[in-house]
Amino acid sequence: MTYRVVQWSTGNVGRWALRSIIARPELELAGVWVSSDAKAGKDAAELAGLDEPTGVLATTDAEALLALRPDCIVHTAMADDRLVEAVEDLKTILRAGINVVSSSPVFLQFPYGTVPSEMIDPIVEAAREGGASLWVNGIDPGWANDWLPLLLSSGSERIDKIVCSELMDYSTYDNPKVLFEIMGFGRDLDDLPLLLQPGVLTLAWGSVVRQLAAALDVELDEVTQHFERLATPEPLRVAGHTIAAGTAAALRFQVNGVRAGRTVIALEHITRLHPALAPDWPQPTGKGCYRVEIEGEPDYQLDLQLYSNGDHARAGLVGTAARLVSAVPAVIQAEPGLLTATDLPLTTGRGLIR
Repeated sequence: MTYRVVQWSTGNVGRWALRSIIARPELELAGVWVSSDAKAGKDAAELAGLDEPTGVLATTDAEALLALRPDCIVHTAMADDRLVEAVEDLKTILRAGINVVSSSPVFLQFPYGTVPSEMIDPIVEAAREGGASLWVNGIDPGWANDWLPLLLSSGSERIDKIVCSELMDYSTYDNPKVLFEIMGFGRDLDDLPLLLQPGVLTLAWGSVVRQLAAALDVELDEVTQHFERLATPEPLRVAGHTIAAGTAAALRFQVNGVRAGRTVIALEHITRLHPALAPDWPQPTGKGCYRVEIEGEPDYQLDLQLYSNGDHARAGLVGTAARLVSAVPAVIQAEPGLLTATDLPLTTGRGLIR
């Protein structure tokens, strides 16, 4: 069976999602939404960096795309700095009776216990009203810290603690807004960016901790957050910006699920703009990796290295996009509502071996 799909945005994740849709034999690209007039009217192949035209032209007309009534929309529009607006966009799509797989807002990966029911219920109501489903995922939050640790946990006799980590050099990550505005690189250490404001880390990644706890039948007493920042001793050149000496260039944060006074599930990010920074912090395998550690019987450490054309940052974007697109058939077939990772069957790269 072939499903008609619309790609919603063609930015850092969206262009890779577009390529992934075009690559999958069970999916038919029905339309592409773009936010700028500069991209409107261009063939989807051009926006995806492909040679063979698709005949599908991008548009800024959201209503026209909804009127196509596709089976699913792959929504990858950035929501970090427009959470309320992004949620309203998703509700509009769901009420139109169209299923959605989305990379944001990330707290919707597993919102229960992270945000109040007043934020969740209207989304569920919109899904049921339209008879459609919403699934938010990616690589982190996403499969690097939902199914990857859950599959590893099945080989345990006893689990004392699970830690899911992202250890990355972000110097090749081409998103200045995220790097400098949201994460605060290049700013004074006492100048807290959006990401490090009180409660934001637990909002963004508390869903990871709470979903693992729910899947493993663990009742948490609380979810806490902690961070450290380090400055660069020398100027760095990153994404066309100069990071001045003495300003933030390395970040380590944890979101901890606590039970009986100790952390039993943790999400950790260690982000550097140069590999020589913060040498005492945990180091990645290769230039960057996702790591799952399980303390128990037995102890496990799984390091997942990723590269695309030699670039681990680009690989993360490809992996985020592909995870969403791979799940499109399962989300279409699911019962209407707000889905989580454990609501879906194991999705694969079916049809991708040529």
